[in-house]
Amino acid sequence: MTPDYGFEFRSLVNSNEGEYPVAVTLAHSTGERAGAEKIVHAKYVVGADGARSGVRESIGCTMAGDQAFHAWGVMDVLAVTDFPDIRTKCAIQSGSGGNILLIPREGGYLFRMYVDLGEVSHEDHGAVRKTSIEQIIAKANAILHPYTLDVKNVAWHSVYEVAHRLTDRFDDLLPAEIGIRTPRVFITGDACHTHSAKAGQGMNVSMQDGFNLGWKLGHVLDGRSPETLLGTYSAERQVIAKNLIDFDKEWSTLMAMRPEDLDVPLEEFYTKTAEFPAGFMTQYPPSMLIGEATHQNLATGFPIGKRFKSAPVVRVADANPVQLGHHHRADGRWRVYVFADAAATAADSTLANWAQWIHTSPESPLTVHTPAGTDIDSVFDIKVVYQQPHTDVDISYVPEVFLPKTGPYALIDYEKVYAADPERDIFELRGLDRDGVVVLVRPDQYVAHVLPLTATAQLAAFFRQNLLPR
Repeated sequence: MTPDYGFEFRSLVNSNEGEYPVAVTLAHSTGERAGAEKIVHAKYVVGADGARSGVRESIGCTMAGDQAFHAWGVMDVLAVTDFPDIRTKCAIQSGSGGNILLIPREGGYLFRMYVDLGEVSHEDHGAVRKTSIEQIIAKANAILHPYTLDVKNVAWHSVYEVAHRLTDRFDDLLPAEIGIRTPRVFITGDACHTHSAKAGQGMNVSMQDGFNLGWKLGHVLDGRSPETLLGTYSAERQVIAKNLIDFDKEWSTLMAMRPEDLDVPLEEFYTKTAEFPAGFMTQYPPSMLIGEATHQNLATGFPIGKRFKSAPVVRVADANPVQLGHHHRADGRWRVYVFADAAATAADSTLANWAQWIHTSPESPLTVHTPAGTDIDSVFDIKVVYQQPHTDVDISYVPEVFLPKTGPYALIDYEKVYAADPERDIFELRGLDRDGVVVLVRPDQYVAHVLPLTATAQLAAFFRQNLLPR
């Protein structure tokens, strides 16, 4: 794709008619045609256009929330200082008042400082945003005293006021229209939720918005899934954004308080909630994309609805130790991780029976949902992990479904067969049942279901509700 630059968004209208129902009005913003308008007709529109989103306004969403009337200056700088922990992420709370959140940046020299500029008057009307970089540096030195900060270069700086705002929905579907039509216009990131810039949760949560929506749009546009799949975007992400706002309110309040006034030490709160800004605290509820936790006890370390947490395994073909989750590419495919039963190397094992079913049964998702003329693993990337060490797994006897022939030359893919690492056994690390278990993982790396190897009918039924027949 080649992006079009030099246009600004003016408005959009969804007629709900035809293949391209959304008419988007754009205007040239530069050059000889500046101001001239053009209309683009689209199947779907994604507005990632920030806190003052025009797309959000066009679909009638409003931001609700509050403003904390507390300002922060943020700067990425190269500087000389005698502060001893300058290369350590830390919260600095001055005895004389004021706080700094210090985050070392890449490269070994650059670092970011969020500098507390204090309370803002209700009559300020944004004047604090004009605070100069010199004033931010002076404030940082006052907070750091008796240490000093000699700034040599400023790579970037900004001033913001903490505001916690959230939209009631992330698409153009009104509550009364749910079940009647599917959404056509979506908003992501700051267009949906605004909060403080600390802890990196804004960027992380916004990227999760985009990843969540992106693979779903891809599935619908490719004809893999029904349009009803798109209704799950707002349903899943709006709740997560609400959790983010609640987390950020508490985090921002603690950051602005003096140490002696804290009920919970700052480091204790940060450690306790570390999974949140990292994106691992998100847990989606049961839906067409998330199964019930009926068999969660079979894989306690892979909670249904949460991100798939990687673990070490050994690749059988070359004896290389690898991280299983690192082989999950952002390619829109579903991952089916099959953790084998203890007798899996036998010809009549539970694993062998499961492999035969998934490979040949007319009810198998592999048969039902893989488009004709495509690689057998174009929709499902099926991997197996044996309990035995790699030396005990004879690849000649591994079921064919785990050694698919793909590509123009029908070459065998050997990177789907793994064994447990004897020193860090994935079955122990992730609480996997020794009788075998299947873990389904969505294209955005969230665990969709956990099933025993014998639950083939449930496996087939799960995919029938979110994928179309080929």
